[in-house]
Amino acid sequence: MAALTIATGTGNWFSALALGVTLLKCLLIPTYHSTDFEVHRNWLAITHSLPISQWYYEATSEWTLDYPPFFAWFEYILSHVAKYFDQEMLNVHNLNYSSSRTLLFQRFSVIFMDVLFVYAVRECCKCIDGKKVGKELTEKPKFILSVLLLWNFGLLIVDHIHFQYNGFLFGLMLLSIARLFQKRHMEGAFLFAVLLHFKHIYLYVAPAYGVYLLRSYCFTANKPDGSIRWKSFSFVRVISLGLVVFLVSALSLGPFLALNQLPQVFSRLFPFKRGLCHAYWAPNFWALYNALDKVLSVIGLKLKFLDPNNIPKASMTSGLVQQFQHTVLPSVTPLATLICTLIAILPSIFCLWFKPQGPRGFLRCLTLCALSSFMFGWHVHEKAILLAILPMSLLSVGKAGDASIFLILTTTGHYSLFPLLFTAPELPIKILLMLLFTIYSISSLKTLFR
Repeated sequence: MAALTIATGTGNWFSALALGVTLLKCLLIPTYHSTDFEVHRNWLAITHSLPISQWYYEATSEWTLDYPPFFAWFEYILSHVAKYFDQEMLNVHNLNYSSSRTLLFQRFSVIFMDVLFVYAVRECCKCIDGKKVGKELTEKPKFILSVLLLWNFGLLIVDHIHFQYNGFLFGLMLLSIARLFQKRHMEGAFLFAVLLHFKHIYLYVAPAYGVYLLRSYCFTANKPDGSIRWKSFSFVRVISLGLVVFLVSALSLGPFLALNQLPQVFSRLFPFKRGLCHAYWAPNFWALYNALDKVLSVIGLKLKFLDPNNIPKASMTSGLVQQFQHTVLPSVTPLATLICTLIAILPSIFCLWFKPQGPRGFLRCLTLCALSSFMFGWHVHEKAILLAILPMSLLSVGKAGDASIFLILTTTGHYSLFPLLFTAPELPIKILLMLLFTIYSISSLKTLFR
């Protein structure tokens, strides 16, 4: 608080918030880390010690490379720094290798890459209407948004305890959103295209980007009633957007196209054999579907409507993550989840096209696309809820109604992340951090809209 007081007087409050959360991340270095720690160590080893032609074929470890090429190159660059910490972490055959230097390198690499996230948050704050002048700095929308993003509970535990690199990826997304708010559409499109080739989970929100750019950038004018003026369509802008997407995709996938390895790359990126649900079921529609199937199977066995010998061994109710068959209800295919997801996002896409509300309308559509995909997508990770929570943070400081939705979403969404940290030492940490974040969110937004 003392640092914040000093920063308030000097106008550097944002730097104080960023520094404070960075120090907290450093304190979390010794905590538990998940198998994702080994996943990324293995990817460092693969990209460092093997030629590019073997990156998406290497299978010594079960944690094979399954992110798009830009992320593979990111690991390759990191590996050339990692060798100065511990050369042994870059040996493909050193499965489950861990050392104090490896731990420090990987933890600090996540913290360092969060610089992009911090910059993106600052850019997003510039896009927020600051006319609501409070008596105190802490009551201003930009300050509240900075805390909600920089100190986001979910991002802290997923990246800096559980271990992943979501911070800089969300930084790319937030930066692309900021550029669209600033009417720098080509930059926003470029950043999002780059993001897709770092992590393809962001395909969930691609419809929002595509429709918004087509409607608000490629069509340059509207009629007085707000409807589209078809004659204002700009072929130059469409070609420019297409060229950006093509060039980014060519840079990413080109080497593997030349090696005739695109089918192999896509088989790694979209491993449908992993099953409908992740190891920890995301709290979505399919979790309810699986639970209902389990209840019906138990009832069926007790009433002797089902033959125990005919129940599939690889069933969803067994908790295995693989191809499976439901016991009673119809089994779900990837195509079925895609259709459900598309149906769920159609209303928001429809509104974005026919009732455009500018960048805020785009942001609302993006959030709804993320939630729809979370609810109905195939093999959804519980961490994917952050794809909706972070953009919703921007909306929460604009209207009281959005703030109420944000509080419900962030509280339930963050609580659903608790199973990621199942070790005893981390129990008080996750409870305390979530309580602090939730209490701050409620009190600050209540003060903002009182």
